[in-house]
Amino acid sequence: MPRTPHRVVVLALAPVVGFDATIPGLVLGTAEDAAGHPLYDVRICGLDPAGIPVTAGYTIVPQGGPELLDDADTVIVPGTRYPTARGEGRLDDAVAAAFQRIPAGARLVSICTGAFVLAAAGRLDGRRATTHWAYADRFRELFPLVQLDENLLFVEDDGVWSSAGLAAGVDLCLQILRTDHGSEVANRVARFCVVPPWREGGQSQFIDRQVPEDGSDGTAPTRTWALAHLDQELDLATLSAHARMSVRTFTRRFKAETGLAPGTWLLRQRMHHARHLLEATELPIDEVARASGLGTAASLRHHLRGELGVPPLAYRKTFRLTTANDPGPAAAPCS
Repeated sequence: MPRTPHRVVVLALAPVVGFDATIPGLVLGTAEDAAGHPLYDVRICGLDPAGIPVTAGYTIVPQGGPELLDDADTVIVPGTRYPTARGEGRLDDAVAAAFQRIPAGARLVSICTGAFVLAAAGRLDGRRATTHWAYADRFRELFPLVQLDENLLFVEDDGVWSSAGLAAGVDLCLQILRTDHGSEVANRVARFCVVPPWREGGQSQFIDRQVPEDGSDGTAPTRTWALAHLDQELDLATLSAHARMSVRTFTRRFKAETGLAPGTWLLRQRMHHARHLLEATELPIDEVARASGLGTAASLRHHLRGELGVPPLAYRKTFRLTTANDPGPAAAPCS
């Protein structure tokens, strides 16, 4: 008997960013289990049943009003120019009342400037969060209690998720899918939607102050090379030599392009690869550690416990339950 789909409600506040509002349905709404049953039921909620104005000049007709929030498992607030939150850092009575309907255990998510709404509702106080880099300064002025990091594509803090601008909402929804059901399901949806299942680096690489110093490709070719050689020892001297830069120049350029120090970036890639191997293969733990460049099983256990709080075997057992070797049917169409 198929499980009841996880209920996702997209709370679209006018004027909503239309692209952002459609991301959850396109990503989460196309995810299926191995038997072809939908994993998520995604619905758009609006305060006015007549329609939600979109920043691009058209109107979305929602599937329901605030009552949809009553039994939501996840609530996603897409980007919006909703003036009360964006300009004053507060919610009006109607939106505040809508937030009161959200169940206490529901997962809260924002895409792009939807973070202004979660922050205005007090749901980001004391938490790490991100939003579109262009609005970071205004966000800090309005919400000093939020630990904003505009260098990130997405971040989760104690069950509350937020993403950077626009397309970063795709990265966030894929990560939610990966967290809920494992990499195989997320990769299947990403392949069908013709997007990368995982984008390395952060929002810093897209901030317009970061202009390459010359016509070269910067550190990108070296990052691509490193991803193909994670099983090898990749110290800073090796990476900078591959890029044909001095260590100092390479480190500076790398951080400007990715928002991360080379060592931090490399460890993230090693951990991402190790998690994929644990989910998608039967390789022994020692071999997973070696293939991901973490060295030993003890090192893998240390890093995985630090990142996720579980040892490798427990992680594999959890995610292998939801990521069978059979790839299952293709995801439903994205159109």
